[in-house]
This record gives sequence, structure tokens and C-alpha cells, in this order.
Amino acid sequence: MSFGFPWGLLVLGALVPLVAAYFLRRKQKPVVVSALFLWRTPRPRAEAGPRFERFTREASLLLEALAVVAAALFLADVRLGEDARTRHLVLVVDGSLSLSARGADGRPVLEKVRAEAAKRVEEEKATSVTVLASGTVPRVLAGPEAEPSRALAALESFRALGADHDVAPTLLGAQELAGPGRRVHFLTDAPPAEGMAVPAAVRWTALGAPRDNVALVSAWRRDEGSTATVTLRVARFGTGPEETEVRAVARPGPGAKEGTERRERVRLPEEGAATLRFTFENAGDVEVSLPQDALPEDGEARLPPAPERRVRVALAEGLDAQARSALERFLAVSPGVEQGPGEGALIIGPRGSDARVTVGAGGAVRTFVGPFFAEKGHPLLDDVQLGGVRWAAGAESPPGRALMTAGTVVLLSEAEGQVHLNVDLSRSNVQRTPAWPVLLGNLLREVRRSQEGFPRRQLSLGESLAVVTRSGARYTLEGPEGTRPLFGAGALSLPPPAVPGRYTLERDGEPVDAVEVLPLDARESDLRGRGEGDRPADAAGSDEEGGAAPGRARWPLLVLLAALLADFHLTRRTEVK
Repeated sequence: MSFGFPWGLLVLGALVPLVAAYFLRRKQKPVVVSALFLWRTPRPRAEAGPRFERFTREASLLLEALAVVAAALFLADVRLGEDARTRHLVLVVDGSLSLSARGADGRPVLEKVRAEAAKRVEEEKATSVTVLASGTVPRVLAGPEAEPSRALAALESFRALGADHDVAPTLLGAQELAGPGRRVHFLTDAPPAEGMAVPAAVRWTALGAPRDNVALVSAWRRDEGSTATVTLRVARFGTGPEETEVRAVARPGPGAKEGTERRERVRLPEEGAATLRFTFENAGDVEVSLPQDALPEDGEARLPPAPERRVRVALAEGLDAQARSALERFLAVSPGVEQGPGEGALIIGPRGSDARVTVGAGGAVRTFVGPFFAEKGHPLLDDVQLGGVRWAAGAESPPGRALMTAGTVVLLSEAEGQVHLNVDLSRSNVQRTPAWPVLLGNLLREVRRSQEGFPRRQLSLGESLAVVTRSGARYTLEGPEGTRPLFGAGALSLPPPAVPGRYTLERDGEPVDAVEVLPLDARESDLRGRGEGDRPADAAGSDEEGGAAPGRARWPLLVLLAALLADFHLTRRTEVK
């Protein structure tokens, strides 16, 4: 049994005067009659003064008491068994990294959020609770409609480490879970921005405080051979220290017996960020840290080895001498390139072959000095500058989609994974201009991106996770939140990871590649706009508890009506005897 409006039980107080009225009899004035036979049911009366005596209408008293109890149960909104009234509370917790910031008392904002959530559960007398965490991808921490103890336990184990994001999708989803006319409680660390449209049913509570902070805003590592280069950017938000110390520790890698530690003091500008680099030899993981401040999480980063992916390139038979010479010169100075046939090799062949890249001209050859028209935004043409280029091309255009043209002649095309270069290098100077290495470098970059695994080994919070898989294999992604399967083959774009950490790609249970998601987001590190506030939900979105709301149990009204009718019938029958 439960009560939606316990104050309705105050009606039971009417039982006191009702019972007293049946026990208490007042002295009646004497009435002179000629004979008692005129009274069908003579009744004894009190001889003197008010006094208690045994009452004689027990059935009527019980019926009237039952009517009072029924009225009280209806006003109190009683529910029994499956119909017991449930009070569903929907809580939304901001999953942003800034909720891990410490206040002046050293207490994290997330700890205040947990305490406020427990307070709301008690105030609302909730029988079921749903807890959501906002983020680039909203998450359900507890529920829907979990027991309050389990919901609060799930919130205790939650860590706010997400990137800056729009909370509107999470709040709209929470409204759907709460139902029409019900409040949604949003707990965060900053009041809504000016002009932000907050749903009417949302009570927005901010529990943060403005703080100064020094943070890593980006960290990058690149390995070339045995040398690892770590590039860092450090920024100051607020009136904090003008300089700070950066500590980098390289764990021992292949061929190293012990690690290396570097410390460097860096001066922080008022605006922008300071950049510094460290180099290490034979390094394993490199751990970077800043002195702890309001948000320690954004002052730490762990960078695993990130060697450039090696690409195997094979030159097919049939290439003319000029083309082979130009390609060999480029491949000889390109880092991460192995020449020769092998599994997965990029084959470059003559025009008309089934090689991945074809080079050659067909038909009558004409020389073009411009203008050249290129498809903007295509990755193969990034930074390819054709000024001063003399391009000799055949009149027979290669198949596929044209990527670069001169007049009506197609100079570069793409078709079903093949790239065709319509060029006669014996009559061109393109191989002696910067456009040639840039074009081939873009080609190698795209080949690397198509290799199995993660194209990038380090990501910041909020960045989508790109991964390449092969067909016919079973892949899983293992990370801080557990293991989940991956579906599809080829280049996949996964939602941004919810929390930082190391994510490992496994094929049929065997590790293939790994990526490190760093807890870095400049927008979350800027704590100057945080603060406190409580924006209540509009009246239309509040929880109305009084009155006979729809869904209130009707059976107490039926009991009340039946008791009154039975009492009326009983007393009327007694009077007419």
C-alpha cells in the first residue's frame, strides 16, 4: 500500500467527534404524553446531565466510520498491490570532464552532484529512479525506473570524463522517459548560457564554481625509427601561475634498459598556448604530467609508441624508363616505405594494367600549362600546387571519375579503387616540381589509412574513432568500459569514446592495434564560466500532486457511497418502526 497524498489521511480525525457523538448523551426536556403506546420504540434517556452510557446504534456507527475511512483513503490517493502509486524520478547528470574539477575546499563537483541527487530522491519520495549521463552519446546509468538504492549506487561509480557537448538531446530523451507533465532534474556545474533554450520541464541545477586552471590542450607523439618526438601545448585559463613545470617520463622500450625523465619550465601566455617538444630514444610509453590544480585530469597524458605505418610498394613491369626513374627517386627518400612485391603491396603499373595506380598516356599527346581544374576537397589533391607545371597528357582519357582536368582532357581519375595518372613524364616537368612528391605522398597517406587498424594512434576527447577492418573476420573493441563487437568491413567511423583510456582492436580474439584517447579538451579545461544556480522548471512541467488526478483509485468512493446508502437505509428503517 502507498499514498500519493498522505495529507489526505487527516480526514481520519473526523472519527473522534463521530464516536464521541454516539457515546455522549445530553439531558432532554421532560415531555408529558397521555400514554406510551403512542411511541412505537420507546428509548431510555439520560436522567441528569451529560454522561457516557452504552450506545445502542452500533451498526450505524460502523457504517459512518467506514464512510470516513473511505473518504480519507480517496483523498490520500491510496494504491494497493500492482496499483501502488510509483513516483518516478528522472535525473540527468552532466558527463563533462569539468565535473571532476575540485572546488576551493578540495571537493569535486561530482561529489556534490551525488549528494544533491540523493537529496532529490528523498525529497520527491521516489519509488523508482532513472539516471542518465549526458555526452556526445547519452548513456543510461541506471534504469529505466530502477530502485533508488541501485540508481544512487550506479551514480557513485560514475566518473565524469566526457568531452564538451550539447546537452539538449539528452534532456529531450529524459523528458520522454519521465512522461508528460513530469519534471526532469539536470545536475551540472554551470548555469545555462544566455539565450539557451532549456525545455520547460527541466529543473537546471548548477553546483560548480569558477576556478583558475592550467591544462594540456594537446599532446602528440611521432616515432621515426628509434626516436620518439613528443609535442605538447600547455595553456593557462584565468589568473593562474605565469609559468609551470612540465614533466615527461619515458618508460623503457625495445633496446632500452631504463627509462628517461625530462623536466622543463615553460612560460604561459595570457592568451593561446605554449608549445614544447621532447625527444627520446628507444622509448616505450611516455607519461606527461603538470602540477596538480583544480582539474588534475587534464594535466596528465599517456602516449604509447606511434610509429608511422609502413607501406610496401612494388613497381610492375611495363613502366617506361622516365616513369620508373621518377617513382624510384621518390620512394627512396620516403619514410616508412618498403620496396618490392609482397602481401598487401601497392602496385604501380603502366596504363591499361590492373595495378592499383597506373601511370602513362594513351593517344596523341598534348602538353598543357594550365589552367588546371581540380576537385576541391579530395584527399589526393591536398596541397597540390600546379603553378609552373607543364603536363603532357594523352588524348584518350582514363576511365573513372575525373579528379583533375585540363580543358576536355582528364589528367587524373579514380575508378573502383584504382588511380589513373594520364601523364607522359618524358615530355613533362611535373616530376621536377613540388606537386609530384606532394601528390605521391597523399597517395601513400591514403594507402596507410586503408590499412587494418586505427589510422591515428592518439585522439582527444570528443573525436570520432576511425578504424579499418577486413571482411570475413570478427572484430571487437576493448576499452575502459568493456568489450563491444564491431560490425561492417572497411573504413568505419565510430562514435567518440565516452571516457579516455586505451582502446584495443581485436580480430578473432587477437590484438591488432591500439589507440589512446587522451583526457584533453580546452573547452572543458576552461573553468572560469562555472558557477552555482537553480533554474526551476516552469509550472507546465512541474509535478502536480494535489486533487483527484487522473489515475487516482476510485474504489474508496464506491465504498463511501455504499456505506452512506446502507446507513441511510438502516436509520430510516429504525425510525419508521
